[in-house]
Amino acid sequence: MDWKSIGKKALKIFIWIFLVLFVLAIILFTKVDRSPIEEQEFYSETLARLDNLPIEGNMGDTWLAGWAKANMTPDKPIDLVGYAPRGPYEFVQDSSFVKALTLSNGKTQIAWLNFELLIVHPFLAKSIQDGVKKANLPIDQLNFTATHTHSGMGGYMPGPLGEMAFGGFNEQIVAMMVEKSVSALKTAISNQDTVSISFRKADAGAFVANRFIKDDPIDPFVRQLIFSKKDGKKATFLTYSAHATTMSSKFMGLSGDYPFYLMQALEANEYDFALFAAGTVGSHRPLSFGNTPELVTEYATALDSTIRIHMTQFATVNRKEIGYGRLDISLREPHLRISDNIRIRPWLFNYLLGDTNPHLDFTIIGNTLLIGSSGELSGVFYEKWEKAAQAKGLNLIITTFNGGYIGYITPDHLYDEHFHEVREMNWYGPGNGDYFDAMIKGIIEKVN
Repeated sequence: MDWKSIGKKALKIFIWIFLVLFVLAIILFTKVDRSPIEEQEFYSETLARLDNLPIEGNMGDTWLAGWAKANMTPDKPIDLVGYAPRGPYEFVQDSSFVKALTLSNGKTQIAWLNFELLIVHPFLAKSIQDGVKKANLPIDQLNFTATHTHSGMGGYMPGPLGEMAFGGFNEQIVAMMVEKSVSALKTAISNQDTVSISFRKADAGAFVANRFIKDDPIDPFVRQLIFSKKDGKKATFLTYSAHATTMSSKFMGLSGDYPFYLMQALEANEYDFALFAAGTVGSHRPLSFGNTPELVTEYATALDSTIRIHMTQFATVNRKEIGYGRLDISLREPHLRISDNIRIRPWLFNYLLGDTNPHLDFTIIGNTLLIGSSGELSGVFYEKWEKAAQAKGLNLIITTFNGGYIGYITPDHLYDEHFHEVREMNWYGPGNGDYFDAMIKGIIEKVN
C-alpha cells in the first residue's frame, strides 16, 4: 500500500472541500454592518419623506360606523403557523374569522380588517387591496391588523421560507380570504349608522411580562375605541401587548388563542362586536394560567373583568376629523444573523422571504392617533411615545402586522444579547430601535 500516494489524495480532497466551503461561505455570508444608523442615507431619506408627507382627510359632520365578520375556516385542515412547523391542524378548536370595522365622518372613510392569523403577509395584503379595488368599495384608507395567534392557519405566505416554516402557500386559501374580507367590508359599510366614539384605557399589567429581562418596562394597558350606535349596539377596537402564545406549542387544534376568547367574552357581556388587534407585542409575554383551552379561556375571562374594573382613562372623541397617511420606510440591508457578527447575504434573505413591505400607517380620529407598524414593536418604547402624544392632547394606539413584516424592533442595547427576538428575528440590523423611535415621534409631532 502506497501510504504516500494515499496521503496526497487525501490532502487534495481536503483542500477541495476547504475551497468549496470557503467559496460557499463567501457567497452565502457576510459581516454585520455596525456603522451608526443615523449616518446612513436611508435614515435621512425616510425622515425627509416623513417631513414632507401630506396628511389626507378632512373634518366632517358626523360619525358613522359599521362592522361585520366572516368565517374563513378552511373546509379541510391546512398547516398551523406559529412556534415551529407542526403540519395540518387535527381539529377545529375555534373557527377563524376576518373582522371588518368601517368609520366615516361623512367625507372620509377608513376601514380596518382584522385576521385571526399570525401575521398579515404582504402578498395577502396586496391581494385583498386588489379585491377591494375591484369591488369598487368607497374606502380611503384600509388598515390591516392581526391577533397574532400562534395556533392559526397558514396557506397565505409564498416563497421558500413560507413553504418551509410558515404553512406553505395555497392560492385557494388566499382567494377565500380575499372573498371573505371583501364580503365583511361590504356588510360593514351597508350597516353603517350614526355613532358616538369614546377612548378607554385599562391597566392589565397583572397579565403581561417582559420576556427578556424580568424587571424591564412593559406596556400594561388595554386601549380601546368604543363605537356606540343610537339603538344601543356597541363595537370595540382594542389592543394589548401580550403575545398570543398561551396555547401549548404541541396543541394541534386550530385556535385563535386568548384573543379569540377575550373577544368572545366581550361580545357576551357588553359589545355586539369586538376586534382585537395585537399591540406592541415585541418582548412581551402573557402571564397565562396554563396552556390548555380551559385555562386559556380563564385567562381571557380574567382579562375581560380587568378591562371593565381597572379603567384608568375614559374620554369622548368629539372632534369629527379623520386624517391618514402612509410612511414608506427605507431600511439597512437585511441582517439575518447566524452569529454575533455574521449574517446571511441580502440576496439569500430576499430569496427566502421576498417582499417585506416596510411602512408605517397612521390614522387620526379626532384626538386619537393610531399607528400601524410592519415591525413587531417592543412595548418598552410605549411609555415615552404615549407621553409625547399626551403632551399634544392625543390618545395613542399602536398596532402591528399592518400588511408588512420586517421582524422585531427592540431596544438597541439588547442587539448582542442571545435572545431569539434580537438574534434570529431582528432582520434589518443594529439601530432599528432608535430608527423607529425617531419615526414614531416624528409622526406624533406631525399631528396638530
